[in-house]
Amino acid sequence: MRRIEKSLGGLLLLVALTYSAQRIGLLDLSRLSRGFGNLGELVYEVLPPNPAVLPETLMALLETIQMALVGTFIGFTLSLPLSTLGLRTIFPSIVTVPIRIVLSIIRTIPALFWAIIYVIAVGLGPLAGTLAIATYTVGYLSKLYYEAFESVDTEILDTLRCAGASKFSLIRFAIIPESMNALVSQLLFIFEYNIRSSAVLGFVGAGGVGFLMVNFIERLQYQSLSTTIVSTLLIVLFIDLASSQIRRRYLPQLQRPHMVRA
Repeated sequence: MRRIEKSLGGLLLLVALTYSAQRIGLLDLSRLSRGFGNLGELVYEVLPPNPAVLPETLMALLETIQMALVGTFIGFTLSLPLSTLGLRTIFPSIVTVPIRIVLSIIRTIPALFWAIIYVIAVGLGPLAGTLAIATYTVGYLSKLYYEAFESVDTEILDTLRCAGASKFSLIRFAIIPESMNALVSQLLFIFEYNIRSSAVLGFVGAGGVGFLMVNFIERLQYQSLSTTIVSTLLIVLFIDLASSQIRRRYLPQLQRPHMVRA
């Protein structure tokens, strides 16, 4: 019976995949062949990169990094108190449930949609992108932080409660210090993510290097576009490398484990 159920489940999955692939055009071989041909023409047009736009590209990348840096800082600053209010080990459900629902709603909306909302609210430019990054960072980091906080050994918290520690003291002197490695690690990760995200937000007018890419695409300046893409890739790779070095150097759980002596 189980074999029949597994076979039927596999058949249904295969039918669903085939139908979905056909609906989206993945099985249209003529269309795919034309697409690969157009892709080859695009590669021919973007090479070689145009070095004349490098100064403009670097300024746009600087704006992108500033957006990510400020947005990440604002989001991190707001996520700490919100994540502590979502702690079920500290606060009752009447506090934690509404907080978690709000954070879930914030996290569900992609940063690109937040950028559209803020472009409508404050206009075009990096301010809208920075606010979008900050908002999404709040939803993302808050979830990771209250999960890290709740993983702290409850025996430590119970001991401090017996000693008369307040909720603020539990958070300040037990929960946050015990979770510090996770806090820093997730903060570095979301900063890396926000660098990539802010490069895309410019496509909806939220500033940064993405806004410059849109201008090059609209003017069919593909060689200038390739310069921007390559520069963005190098910046992102550098930030990823720097973040990895920081983790390896300062976060104990990511360092090479020592040999245990018998």
